[in-house]
Amino acid sequence: MEIYLIKIIIAHLVGDFFLQPNSWVKDKERKKLKSSKLYLHVLVHIGLIFVVFLSFNVWKIALSIGALHLIIDALKSIFQTNKNARILFFVDQLLHFSSIVLVWNFFYNGYLNISFINETHTWIIISGVLFLTMPTSIIMKVIIAKWLPESDDESPKSLQNAGKYIGILERTLIFVFILTNHFEAVGFLLAAKSIFRFGDLKEAHDLKLTEYVLIGTLLSFGIAIVVSLMIMGLIK
Repeated sequence: MEIYLIKIIIAHLVGDFFLQPNSWVKDKERKKLKSSKLYLHVLVHIGLIFVVFLSFNVWKIALSIGALHLIIDALKSIFQTNKNARILFFVDQLLHFSSIVLVWNFFYNGYLNISFINETHTWIIISGVLFLTMPTSIIMKVIIAKWLPESDDESPKSLQNAGKYIGILERTLIFVFILTNHFEAVGFLLAAKSIFRFGDLKEAHDLKLTEYVLIGTLLSFGIAIVVSLMIMGLIK
């Protein structure tokens, strides 16, 4: 029965991300419920259900998906503002996927096995990932705070909190690489980051900044590797 769920998900992905031009999105944001693109977008989703199933016998599923999609997108268009657009995007997709599972369950009596949530290994992995995000960022900030280079008003400004999120992403990737036994990817990640950083450090001509970045990078990678190895040992 899972094949039917996969087909409905594929139809959603194609309809929302491949067959929805940016002009349609702008038109829906501007005209809201009066936008013809809103209803055309829903018709595309209905049509895609017939396409992925290669049958017109799934018209009940198609209409159900279309109706739920219309309700969710209509609510999003009504409540969306410039301030909440980013969060509403994720809420919108969460609701769409939830509606897909609901329709699949109703028409096919589908069952998702989520027993893994109660397994000890799952919670060990979750704890490892969580530790490598904000807690590690704070720990690193405390450790290397005394070496923070003096700010230079003439130096190019970086994106707000970019360094923190780059660190979180790199540690998460290391965690995934090690738990999937792809240790060589860790070296590739370190090499890639070094290449991107080399140009900035070369132009800066600042030994203190170079040492500061090097300490931060090695500390971030070191913590990620140690924690990942510990988690891998616990789950095995």
